[in-house]
Amino acid sequence: MKIFILNSGSSSIKYQLILMPEKEVVAKGIVEKIGLEGSAVIHKANDTEIKFEKEIAGHTEGIKTVFEILINDEIGSLKDVDEIEAVGHRVVHGGEDFSSSVLIDDKVIEALIKNIDLAPLHNPPNLEGIYAINKLLPDVPQVGVFDTAFHQTMPKHSYLYAIPYRLYEKYKIRRYGFHGTSHKYVSHRACKVLGLDYDKIKIITCHLGNGSSIAAIKNGKSIDTSMGLTPNEGLIMGTRTGDIDAGAILFIQDKEKLDLNGMNNLINKESGVLGISGISPDMRELEDAAGKGKERAQLALDMFHYRIRKYIGAYAASMGGVDLIIFTGGIGENADTSRTAICKDFEYMGLKFDESKNKGLRSKEALINTDDSQIKVMVVPTDEEMAIAMETERIVG
Repeated sequence: MKIFILNSGSSSIKYQLILMPEKEVVAKGIVEKIGLEGSAVIHKANDTEIKFEKEIAGHTEGIKTVFEILINDEIGSLKDVDEIEAVGHRVVHGGEDFSSSVLIDDKVIEALIKNIDLAPLHNPPNLEGIYAINKLLPDVPQVGVFDTAFHQTMPKHSYLYAIPYRLYEKYKIRRYGFHGTSHKYVSHRACKVLGLDYDKIKIITCHLGNGSSIAAIKNGKSIDTSMGLTPNEGLIMGTRTGDIDAGAILFIQDKEKLDLNGMNNLINKESGVLGISGISPDMRELEDAAGKGKERAQLALDMFHYRIRKYIGAYAASMGGVDLIIFTGGIGENADTSRTAICKDFEYMGLKFDESKNKGLRSKEALINTDDSQIKVMVVPTDEEMAIAMETERIVG
């Protein structure tokens, strides 16, 4: 089965063509700067990368351009777009409506429109991708795979905020969590590799990147996660505050005379390790700066690592222990120094870290605990596109 995977953003579209069940990525790429000057498609296939510069006004035109590339006589991977048998969409927010991936129909689209208030930056472009496929491939089934679905197993005492209950009933203000597709994929993958029973162990998954989140998975179900109503809650991130006293938000807004847009920009784009360091949201640049004696760069790293350690300890407590800790995402998979800083001094829990296994490890599946450690620690590269393809194949098949 040839499955086309779409991750539609406000001005970009990431895509992959995947052959299932072989799990073979036939082609992939990104449509950049949709509706902006300098729009282009960067396409990769057969170990070749080609950039097509073209004015692309909207998502439908962008996807149509990708299809034209896919059936191109010289660089294409298909004879006809009709060879595409299903389309899988990454959808950021499903609210309380979706606890699993679904076949997209008019009722699903209505629910996504209803949930735009919960994800005003993400759900509209996700819908644009769905509308585009409806127009270009009207007879091909589409599947929605939701970032929030995996965390719908959280108990009420975990996902509710201590605000007047009527606000939850009226606006559905609660913790939803994100990166669910990644947390689910790497936790299943690790258990498969290690021969562990997914439904009988306690797992903490650390998806660490420019956006970061942690999930507590007990007996096969997510029982808590660090991101909340929005992706701003929880860990310190590249440009996001993570956890912060709500009173501090009001104090800053008053003193700086910021409107809602200004405050939103401050907590989402000017904060995190960028705000602390004053240098960069990129961990590699921060490590380089810290190595040159930049104190605020080191402070940003220390704060980032400390918050993760605190969540790991809290989730171990909430589950009554932990059997497996997983690192994934751009930082989790590649930053061996961050993994060392995070895993140190957890011997009291039975975790013995093996620095020799960890050092230099990048984007490879590997255990980084000692052989006599009671807790396993594993690096597992995430593959959200492949996870979406697997879900799409399962539902359409």
